[in-house]
Formats: sequence, C-alpha cells, structure tokens
Amino acid sequence: MVSERVYKLCNETETVSSALAKDPTLAPGDAIKRIYGDFSNDLHHSPDGQPASSLQAVEAAFSCGRWGIGNKPSPLFLQAFADSLNCLDADPMAGVVSPPLMGSHGTVPLTVIAPLADIIRHCSNLIVCAEKEVFFITCAWSPSVAQRLIKNALVELSRRAGRRGRRVVVKMMYDRAGPSNAVRPHQYVKPSTYAGKSIQLPTPDEIPNIDLEVISLHKMPLGTLHAKLCVIDRKIACVMSNNIEDNDNLEMMTHLEGPIVDSIYDTALITWNNSLNPPLPSHQTPAAEGGLPTSSHEALYLDRSPGRGPEKIAADGHDQSGLPENTPEDAHYDGNLSQEITRMQRCYSNKPDETRLQAANRQLNVSVKNSIDPTGPEIPNGQEMTPYVSTMTSHPIPMALVNRPPYACVDTTNAFVPQNEAWLSLIRNAKQSIFIQTPDLNAAPLISAISAALERGVEVTYYVCFGYNDLGEMIPGQGGTNDQAAQALIASLPLDGPERKLLHIYNYVGKDQNRPIHNSFKSRSCHIKLLIVDNCVGIQGSGNQDTQSWFHSQEVNVMVDSREICEKWREVIDRNQNTKMFGKVAEDGIWRDKDGSPGKGYMGNPGKIEGLLKGVAGMAMKMEGMGGF
Repeated sequence: MVSERVYKLCNETETVSSALAKDPTLAPGDAIKRIYGDFSNDLHHSPDGQPASSLQAVEAAFSCGRWGIGNKPSPLFLQAFADSLNCLDADPMAGVVSPPLMGSHGTVPLTVIAPLADIIRHCSNLIVCAEKEVFFITCAWSPSVAQRLIKNALVELSRRAGRRGRRVVVKMMYDRAGPSNAVRPHQYVKPSTYAGKSIQLPTPDEIPNIDLEVISLHKMPLGTLHAKLCVIDRKIACVMSNNIEDNDNLEMMTHLEGPIVDSIYDTALITWNNSLNPPLPSHQTPAAEGGLPTSSHEALYLDRSPGRGPEKIAADGHDQSGLPENTPEDAHYDGNLSQEITRMQRCYSNKPDETRLQAANRQLNVSVKNSIDPTGPEIPNGQEMTPYVSTMTSHPIPMALVNRPPYACVDTTNAFVPQNEAWLSLIRNAKQSIFIQTPDLNAAPLISAISAALERGVEVTYYVCFGYNDLGEMIPGQGGTNDQAAQALIASLPLDGPERKLLHIYNYVGKDQNRPIHNSFKSRSCHIKLLIVDNCVGIQGSGNQDTQSWFHSQEVNVMVDSREICEKWREVIDRNQNTKMFGKVAEDGIWRDKDGSPGKGYMGNPGKIEGLLKGVAGMAMKMEGMGGF
C-alpha cells in the first residue's frame, strides 16, 4: 500500500528540475537537500514480507503519476509502480528521480536492437541536430568507433552552432574509479584529461561554439555509474544498454519523447549532483511544454506519423543502394528519423554479390577483431536484421522510471529500490508469461521469484549470454556464472513437476550463427537488458539481472505499459538473433551440441576457492584492458 507520506511526495509541485528552473546556479545535490533533507535516508531498509497485490495499492499508485489525459494504466503496471513507490518511504531519492516525475507518459518512436556502434550512430544524429543542449551519461568510456562517432558529432554540432551564431551547452558523464573518487565520488574532468588519449573527447579549440563540461562518477568501491542515457534539448531522451567502447555486443536502445523526457532529465540532473557551469538552457522549458524552441522541421512527439513495419523497412533499405553509411571517417547525418532508419537498414541489406546471411555476417563482424564465418542457415526474404524499428503508437502510453542509486559498500543490503521492486512485482503478479534478456542472470532474489512464478504455472523464458563475465561472476558472493545459476534453478524444481516444462533457458546466438559462442572469444555477445511480462508491460534500460546491478550500480530503466510495444520488442528481439532457434540449453541447464558436448569455452562448476582465484585474476585483466572502468 502506498503510504500517505509517499502520496504527498508524488503530488508535490516542486522537483529538483523545478528548483533549478528558479535558480539555475543551484547545484542539484543542494536542491535535493533543500527539498528532501528532512526525510529519512535508510539505505538498508528491508520491508517485512512481500507486498500483496491490492486494489487499494493500484488506486493509490494511479494518483501518484502523471499519465496524460484519458490514460488509465493497467493493473499490472500500477501494481509494479505501487511496489516501486514503497521504496520512497525509506529514501525519497531511491529512484534517482524526483517523486512527482517517477510516473509519466510518452511515446517510443524508435527502438534500436543492434551492435553497439549502430546505437551510437543514432546518438550522433541526435547530437548534431541539437539546438541548445546535450546531456550524455554512460559507464565505460574508451577510444573506439563509438567514441569517434560522438567526438565527430560534437565537432559538427559546434560548426552548425557557429553558423547559427549560437552556443550549445553539453554535459557528459562516465564512470571512472580513481583515487580522487574515494574522497569525492563526483569529479570534474579537466579538458587536458577528457581530450587525452584515454577518453579522446574534443579539445575546447575543436568545439569553439560548445560549452563542454565533463564529470566522472564512482562511489568506491562498488558504486558504479552504470546508467546510460542521453537527453537532447529536453525534447528527446534515449535509454540504452551500451557503453562507449568497441565490443561484439548486441545492444538495445529506446528513443523516447513527451513528458517522460522531463523525468529522465531530472535523473540526469540528480546524477550530475554538482553545480552546472554554465546552466542548461532548458531549465525553464520542460518537455511537457514542448522543450526548447527548435528550427528543425521534423515532427516530434504527437505530430509524428505512424512508422513502417520491419518488412517495409527491410524492403526500403534494399531499394536505397546509393545511401552511404554514417562512419567516423565519412559522416552522413540525416534530418529526420525516417531517413535515418532507411540509411541504417541499407547497411544490413545484401549487396549484389552477397546472400542475406553474408550481409548479416558482414555487419556483425564490423566490431570484431577476428572475424568469424557464418554457420547459421540462410535468412529468408523479409526476415533480414532490422536494427532500427518504429515503435510509435497512436497515442502516448503510461511510463515510469524504475531506477536504482549507486551503493558502494561490499554487502547486499541496499536491495529495496524501485528497479528491483518493479522487476519482482511484475514477476510476482505475472499470469501468463515472463521474458527476460540479460547478459547475466544470477541475482538471488530473482532466482527465487522465477521459481515461485513457475510454481504458479507461469511460463518463463530467459536469454543470457554464454560465458558473459564468467571469471567475475565466479567470485564468491557474485551469484555464479549463467551456467551455474541455470543449474541451481533447475535443481530447485521438482523432478516430475510441470515447472521444468514451463522453464525455457537460452544462450544468445548471433543472427548469422547456429550455436552460442562463449563471451571469452569476443565475437558474438549480447548486452540487452529487457523484461516483458504477459506481453503487455516491459522494462528496458541499463540494469542487468546480476548481483552488481541488483545491489550496487546506479541504473536507469523505463517501464512501459503497452501491449503493442512489448509485442514489437519481442518480434524484433527474435528477428535480430538466432537464439530462439539454436540457443536452448539442455535439461541440466548447459547448452550442448548435437554430440552432447558443452560449447567451447565452458568453464564448468568450480568450487569457492578455485572460483575466487580465477575470478580475481579475470577481474584484474578486465580492469587493465578497460583502463580501470
């Protein structure tokens, strides 16, 4: 049940964003202290028992959100929202968003399910089209194709701003665990550092018409900034799964418009925490009122027309043979979303001397150091990979931010946060089906919730990445590898009961392959974070289903209440990978080939001592390879 205090918190008019609108010189951290300083801040609160689904909770939750005229969220969505709101009793900032902005509405004109660089290609298009401001937050940042796309977009943005006789304010954040972060988690980054060889953002001289400010954030030792988001002119926001680096991951992004952008903007301010010098130009122009004025001719939000389906996108991409790719070496920016979708699809269309399978193989090999040959079956006409798909709806849909803050300590007591409660609530109240795709799935509360859902007769399907961060997950307390977690879950189910038949576990298989490839080979991995329940409520964002994301990292996730969007997500998830065809694990939880052998790279089930030794060595190599991220 939503308490009276939380009800009042959600129905106040003041937010961190509105406080900065009145005084742009105010640091968001100081605004939080002024607005919420009198409230308790219990990071270790643990509620007594699981909240029961109730009509009263649903009705109270409805009164705590801004759903838009005529919008009535579903009971499943509202129950998850109510359970998330309960976290605010112990800490009003548990959701890393001002409580009045936690429940909102908006549209999702674009969903991207593609390799990392193709997601950043969309970000680069948004950046160059910005009129006055860009806010970009990520976790790991290293020199890469993605980094060069961002850098070049900022240089082009500065050029366009100069042509207009204006300046653009850009704020950027990434995670960096250094000695100074132990003293103060938020650290301003000097131009000599952010333009240096480890980050390679533009120097001030390269972007004379941009006021760029950069902050690194890490709460030592485990409070990682793992959120990934972008806000442009307070009109458009993107929530994504990817970092800024080169890797072999398939990733996911949602492009959001409407009042939900104000919620994500508020999260960005709270994450920034420090003073903004200079302030953001949009401080008095919320997305709910249209955001910053723009000279763009592209229709936004409710003025957008319905998008094309995947089959039409694939056909249009094949027909546009003259469209070059947008690359760091040869930039090609598009003035509207429809053109951008077609340009991206053209890259995935087969050339005259290629099959559709070879085209997919070519694209998936772009970011791979050692290219691999395709092993999968030929792709039928009309079933090509479609990295950019329209998920525009005819009207705004209910949405909520279900985030979690960073928590530094080496324990698992900071679990009562909106992200976790939303996940658990949806699983607890599922009636038909649960679908999850995540790199790792080993968080103890999730395993228990899945087991309980199976006992209720709910079908559970989850996709994970074979061997993802095996060495790190082997460390005692981290939850175990995906293989270990799957084996433990299956072993907990009755041998002859229906639960085992309702559980479907898969290892990710690339669109061009016929088997999972262990993450250690760095050729075909998946980093998508998505949960869909009963095909109608979905949560997409940065949060993994592992111990780190459940208990420590700062995450941003958007929960949507739309059967139309959830069904499109499921369709494109399976369209852009071969997991459903070739990735199902055997009865013991391990993927095996036709001869019964585990996939190459399988690490078995080491004991605690062996797991600790391997894990520490593996994490040391990872830290060295990623420059300390």
